[in-house]
Amino acid sequence: MPSPIGRIEVVGNGTAIVSLAIEHDGALPHDALDERPDAVTDRAVSQLEEYFAGHRRDFDVPVSLERGTPFQRAVWEQLVELQWGEVVSYGELGMATGREHAGRAIGGAVGANPVPIIVPCHRVLGAAGVITGYSAGEGIPTKSWLLEHEGIAHKLPTGLRPDPTLDIPGEEPAA
Repeated sequence: MPSPIGRIEVVGNGTAIVSLAIEHDGALPHDALDERPDAVTDRAVSQLEEYFAGHRRDFDVPVSLERGTPFQRAVWEQLVELQWGEVVSYGELGMATGREHAGRAIGGAVGANPVPIIVPCHRVLGAAGVITGYSAGEGIPTKSWLLEHEGIAHKLPTGLRPDPTLDIPGEEPAA
C-alpha cells in the first residue's frame, strides 16, 4: 500500500498480521512475490489508510507476535499497550519487563518488532525525548514523521534533520 512514509507491505497468516515492512531504499522484502490479500490483510491496510489520513488512533486488527523470544514478546506486549500520543523510554520498558539495566537488549527487542506502526515501537524514545534509532523504513526520518503525525514532541539526534523527501505533517513538502 502507498503511504506518506513509503510503500508498506502487510503480511498475514490468514488469521493475524505477522509482519509489516516499510519501504527502504525503494524496496520491500517481498516485492518479487504476487500479492495475495485476505480479509485480515485487507482490514489492516484499511486501518493503516485511516491512520495515515488522521482518522484512526488505534488498531484492532489481530496481530501474531509468536516469532520472537520470550523476552522480545514481553517487550512487544508492553508496546501494544501504548496509546496514541503516548511515549515510553527504553528505561521504562526495561523496568516494566524486569530488566531495568538491559538497555541494549530492550533496544534490540524494540528494533526486532515484526509489526511496526500497529505495534507502536515508534513511540519509544531515549532520554529527554531523543530519537535513538528506528529499524523500519528510512530509519530516524520515518520515526520522526510518525511521531509528528501523532503530535508527539521529540528531539532528533544532534546534527540530524528530518528527511526532506518525507511529507512531514504541517510542513510544505520539499521540492
